[in-house]
Amino acid sequence: MSSDTTPPDSDPKGQRRVHNMLKLYYGLNEEGKVADQAESLDPCDINGLHFDPDVYLNKLRKECSLGELMDHESCMVKQIRSLDSDMQTLVYENYNKFISATDTIRKMKNDFKKMEDEMDCLSANMTAITEFSARISGTLQDQHAQITKLSGVHTLLRKLQFLFELPARLNKCLELQAYAQAVSAHRRARCVLQQYSHMPSFRGIQDDCHVIMEQLAQQLRQKFRDGGSSAKDLSECVELLLQLDEPAEELCDKFLSHAQSRLEVDLQGLEAELKDSAVSDTGRGSVQKTSPGSNPVSPSSSSVNNPFLSPTAGTDILEFIDRGCNEFVSSLCLVIASYQELFINRPQEGEFASKNIPEMANGKLHVFVDTLAARYFSLVERRIQEEKGVSDNSLLVRALDRFHRRLQAISKLLPGSAVPSHGTEIVVRAARERIKQYLSALQTFYHDSLTDVRQALAAPRLAVGGASASGGGASSKDDTPSLPELLASLSNFILNQLKSVLASVHLFTAKDITFSNKPYFKGEFCSQGVREGLVVSFIKFICQSSRQYCESTGDRGGSTPPALLLLLSRLCLDYETSTISYILTLTDEQFLVQHHTPVTPVTALCAEAREAAQKLLNHYVKVQGLIISQMLRKSVETRDWVNTIEPRNVRAVMKRVVEDTTSIDVQVGLLYEEGVRKAHSSDSSKRTFSVYSSSRQQIRYAPSYTPSAPMDTNLLSNIHKLFSERIDIFSPVEFNKVSVLTGIIKISLKTFLECVRLRTFGRYGLQQIQVDCHYLQMYLWRFVSDENLVHFLLDEIVGSAAHRCLDPSPMEQSVTEVICERG
Repeated sequence: MSSDTTPPDSDPKGQRRVHNMLKLYYGLNEEGKVADQAESLDPCDINGLHFDPDVYLNKLRKECSLGELMDHESCMVKQIRSLDSDMQTLVYENYNKFISATDTIRKMKNDFKKMEDEMDCLSANMTAITEFSARISGTLQDQHAQITKLSGVHTLLRKLQFLFELPARLNKCLELQAYAQAVSAHRRARCVLQQYSHMPSFRGIQDDCHVIMEQLAQQLRQKFRDGGSSAKDLSECVELLLQLDEPAEELCDKFLSHAQSRLEVDLQGLEAELKDSAVSDTGRGSVQKTSPGSNPVSPSSSSVNNPFLSPTAGTDILEFIDRGCNEFVSSLCLVIASYQELFINRPQEGEFASKNIPEMANGKLHVFVDTLAARYFSLVERRIQEEKGVSDNSLLVRALDRFHRRLQAISKLLPGSAVPSHGTEIVVRAARERIKQYLSALQTFYHDSLTDVRQALAAPRLAVGGASASGGGASSKDDTPSLPELLASLSNFILNQLKSVLASVHLFTAKDITFSNKPYFKGEFCSQGVREGLVVSFIKFICQSSRQYCESTGDRGGSTPPALLLLLSRLCLDYETSTISYILTLTDEQFLVQHHTPVTPVTALCAEAREAAQKLLNHYVKVQGLIISQMLRKSVETRDWVNTIEPRNVRAVMKRVVEDTTSIDVQVGLLYEEGVRKAHSSDSSKRTFSVYSSSRQQIRYAPSYTPSAPMDTNLLSNIHKLFSERIDIFSPVEFNKVSVLTGIIKISLKTFLECVRLRTFGRYGLQQIQVDCHYLQMYLWRFVSDENLVHFLLDEIVGSAAHRCLDPSPMEQSVTEVICERG
């Protein structure tokens, strides 16, 4: 027994334990059946059959203390009381069940007694019915055969009456236009009349019915050709004609022919609208040029025909597509639905099942739809090709979306039709053509912007009267933009226009557009169309068109302003450093470009832009160097250096060279950083040329000057050159101001040197060259990266003049300095 002292009926757990003990006592399992349990032979098992109280008590006295014995006693008393209570509860519950069962049995006895009486009554009634049925069968047994015979004769007479009244019945139906009843009646009698056609009476009936049914078929054909009836009437008409053995193929052809005539009217209306649009486009004048605005790079101020302005057409493309969808496509869908209901989807029963009408009718329908759809598609493509303006792309996208959406109805009505796929191809071609138009518009916009830049660069010259484009004059500085402003305006306009184009093209991939989920618009359109065909192509176009400015020829570098070359070189350099990466990243994020196919890497575009910038900057150096070289060459070639007078001042051309170089320095400094120079010596502006000392040595030893003396002097000069660094005149320049000015000065002084080598000088001619070179040396050393380069070239110029001089007597250095400082 358990040692738990808690009363068993105090909680649900205790009650379940008590019930389990009772089940265990009575040997019952969970289902209330006697369980087959193994008998316990332990005499101390209080629940076993072999329980021995004496043994159990002896065991307790030996093993337990007095306190434990008292606890066992109290626990056992509680369990005995709990078991007595449970026994009373079980007795009361079973007593109530016995009472309830007794009442139920008593009620069942009463119910079965009433049912027994009713069954006895029913049995008596069935016996009576059986007797009456036997009497009737016996009475009518002799007349049954006669009645059956008379019934058959009556049926035959009714059939004969129907046959004889058939012509009149058919005429009546024909008058009342009850064509279905007439055909049904004729079909019921046709087999009988055919079977007994050898009999004259039946032959006459058959001939009359044939004439009447021919008239009926003629009326049905006329009703079918008119086509003014409803779909239900047409369906009934076709069904009746088929029942009258009208060829199904001929009916299909007639139906499609009539439908084609109605659809031709819609197509002709669309074609007439295209012709009207073409006439209005021909008679429309060009867009007038607007007055220049305050923005120097605004394309609207210089472009006569702005590609981003849409032509004012009479009917826009959305109205055209709406008309085509509401008239032609809707009518075509109605024709398809009616035709399928008449010839394809109607149940094929009896003799029609063997004719395979649906297959034949379906083939004709596909040919019919493909033919008319091809004409409609050609009109749509012609209208799309007329859509040249790219200002509002949403109109075209909405029109294409509506066009594609309405064609999906045909795919649902006519599965397997190629019409929806052809429509999708038209949308794809329109998207590709749109990208080409946007690329062309961007290229035109870029050219127009450059034209505005050139006009802005030329404005200071016109205002000041020959001043440089760098804005040196104070009168034009406030009215005209500077190079940084022009560069910022040009770059911002191009970038903003490209963003606007990307936003317009992005409409093709909007979520609410039905064709945006097509594989082309998810993959190839984004990667090859937008990224490669539009953005990358436009960036390459900028680089290529910029490089074309370097191909101009002529002594003065062609018609391209040098400032424009400098500005374009900086634009390409900015593209290489940041703009290209920004544009391509923006494109990839906006269009979710997946690089499944090879695309142009950013590094390749940046390299191309840097190459263009380098070529433009080299060409700028060359052009500016040639401009200064032209002045120096003319100043040397147009002067008589043998008979010239003693120099009293610096020639004006040298002052002009210094002024132009200073102007170029300011101009380049607006767009490029300073750069790195070598440390200047403290007496750079006071330096004397080494060639002068050579000249003095030559004069000092003039009495002993022999033909071999020039050879010695040339030898010393050549030896000096061997130990000097080689100067590359046309080497590529770096992207900084010092490198650019160094390149220009190298070209100018080299030209000066070569021109001097071609002339012969007198004493004063040599002294004039000495004064000019000293003046140049005083100012040009500030612009170059290495002042020794200027010193070397000027040494070469003075040395060459001394070698070409008939009386090489140089001017004293102090006198030269006085003249140069006096200017």
